Amino acid sequence: MNARTEPAPAGSDAIARPPLVRELLLVAGLFLVYKFGRQLATGHTGEAFHNAHRVWDVERAVHLPGEGAVQSLLLHGDGLAHLANTYYAAVHFPATAAFLIWLYLRRPAHYVWARRVLAAVTAAALALHLLFPLAPPRMPAATGLVDTARLYGPSVYGDPATDSLSNQFAAMPSLHFGWALMVAIGLVVATRSRWRWLWPAHPLLTLLVIVGTANHYWLDAIVAAALLGLALAVIPVPHRTATTAGRVHGTLVPAQQDEQALVGAGR
Repeated sequence: MNARTEPAPAGSDAIARPPLVRELLLVAGLFLVYKFGRQLATGHTGEAFHNAHRVWDVERAVHLPGEGAVQSLLLHGDGLAHLANTYYAAVHFPATAAFLIWLYLRRPAHYVWARRVLAAVTAAALALHLLFPLAPPRMPAATGLVDTARLYGPSVYGDPATDSLSNQFAAMPSLHFGWALMVAIGLVVATRSRWRWLWPAHPLLTLLVIVGTANHYWLDAIVAAALLGLALAVIPVPHRTATTAGRVHGTLVPAQQDEQALVGAGR
């Protein structure tokens, strides 16, 4: 009997896998609402730069490390800066999508939990983008930082004056960091492999990338982590069961083997 057919233990909160078409429509709808909402926050250039100076001054007042210290490490060579820009451009959405797909296929209860948490964090982020437009640190001259994507490529943004596909004045909070942190937390919670504690390397690397490329301030990541913490406090995590943790009475089942493959793929 395999992990998909074995009855869940009594009292388990394991749930059936949600309908695929419904989930695809739901996730696509949430994404479109978010993209449309971000566009509503465009056109506040003066306010965005004013807020950027305020954030920069607050960081210095509380003695946060300068973003320039991280960027200087990337500027030692063109290859390192290019690699960081590629990570920023290419990992964010695919990593989150792969996380949700794997949970949907192997941990349905954790998938529903993770989807709800990500939706809550993203909705809160959209509200902040509308209320607090913020120019990223690569824009204000006072920061002394450079736009590594423009200098070394690749870049996901165009000229702020003509870029109609993205809102570049939505730096706070950083969903790059918030989503990466949720991916790590979700995989640590949903799996049992001893290697699962390597997953926090993903948000740590993401943090260094978003700061080093001057796309975000430290405070952008701190606010994202705070929003995620609130969402996790409100939305309860599923309990481990035979179907959610991959172990039945001390015996490994196929889901456990999938964990090993997933972790191995991330090394």
